[in-house]
Formats: sequence, structure tokens, C-alpha cells
Amino acid sequence: MKISYIGATIIGLASMALINVHAADAKAGQEKSVACAGCHGVDGNSVNPIWPRLAGQHASYLVKQMKDFKVGNRVDSTMQAMVAALSDSDIADIAAYYASQKPATASFDASLLAQGENIYRGGISETSVAACMGCHSPSGKGNGPAAYPSLNGQHAEYITIQLSKFKDGSRANDAGKMMRNVANRMSDKEMKSVSAYVAGLK
Repeated sequence: MKISYIGATIIGLASMALINVHAADAKAGQEKSVACAGCHGVDGNSVNPIWPRLAGQHASYLVKQMKDFKVGNRVDSTMQAMVAALSDSDIADIAAYYASQKPATASFDASLLAQGENIYRGGISETSVAACMGCHSPSGKGNGPAAYPSLNGQHAEYITIQLSKFKDGSRANDAGKMMRNVANRMSDKEMKSVSAYVAGLK
């Protein structure tokens, strides 16, 4: 009798888990992303360089950022208002839509590329900054399973702004303070240089 009860309980819990599983729907995400288009563009390719391009970004990273905005782990009044009413299903669908889009070509300051490449691929030995490609990959495509963002083709200005926020602590949703520890050891010029380099990666 006890075994039957336990078995029934396990089956019941498994059934509930299956019911709660949501398969992300990119088509539904396109419809749900209409309000996002004002800043991020219809296909996730924002025109204003202070707003991130979402096209081609890992869905796992986009989901994390939207959830972080929703619970206040990442602070931005506009984004917090935008995601406040979104369900987990809405977030997954929107992330799937933007992940399926193709990122546009970004502009960058070519004079900064040499220094930027050195930092991205070799780090900064004097200040113990690790090579960026260790987490974001040699091609800048990031790491989806780890929710490390793709950086290739992202607006250079946006990346510089985020590095500066990590440095001053106004952005603190990085696991284990990884990005804050990196940015704290970088000069403004070094941040701009590496931002220019990744913007040019394809």
C-alpha cells in the first residue's frame, strides 16, 4: 500500500512537471516582441548604439537578462517596466524569436582594433585580466549553455557602457562578480578598444 502511494505520488509529480514544461515558440515571440521594437528594432537590430542588438543572441542569455530585470537583479527603469508583466513563457518566446534573427554589421573605430584584439585574445598581463575569448569564444559567439553572451556584431558603444557599469557597480548581475572583476582592472581606453574589436567580429 505504501509502495503504491509512493509510486502514484512520483507519477503525479512527473505529470505536473511535464505540464509545466514550455517549448519556446519563436513565432509567438515575434508577436509578443512588438513593444520591444521601439528600441531594439523589429528584428532585434537596434539602430541606436546605446541599445543592444538582440538579433542572434543566445536565448539562454536573453532569458536570464529579462528575468534579472524583472526581479531587480539588473536595474534599468525602462526595461524593468517592459518585462514586469511578462510570464516565463512570454520571456522564453521572445528570447527564441530574437535568437533566430540575423545580426547586422556593426560600426567601430578601426584605430582601436589592434589593442582590442590583444586584450580579447591575450588579456592584460599587467593587471591580470584574462583573455575575453575564454568565456566569449575566439569568434565572439559566446557560450549558450553557460548563458555567456555573444558579442560579435554588438554595438561597440553599448559594450563600453556595460563594461563601465560593471566597473562602477551599477550593473551587478554577473555570476561570481566575473565581469566586475575584469572591468575593475581595465582603463577606459582598454574598454573602448576591446569593444571595437568584438563589434567587428563576424
